[in-house]
Amino acid sequence: MSMLDKLKGLVKGHEDTTRKGVDKGGDAVDRKTGDKHTDQVDSGQQKIDDQLGNGGDSGERPPQH
Repeated sequence: MSMLDKLKGLVKGHEDTTRKGVDKGGDAVDRKTGDKHTDQVDSGQQKIDDQLGNGGDSGERPPQH
């Protein structure tokens, strides 16, 4: 079993909480780096969101500035 499979198992049923944590983590990285890597952070957040499924929202992520 890969690490990704283990993480998916842990997250199952807690997708909304995971999304909130990912958003908070991304915001913290943006603050610490002075928004220098916002595009990369947003891309990573979107990839995680895609893995979780969109949870009924439109899949659009508002700007994290």
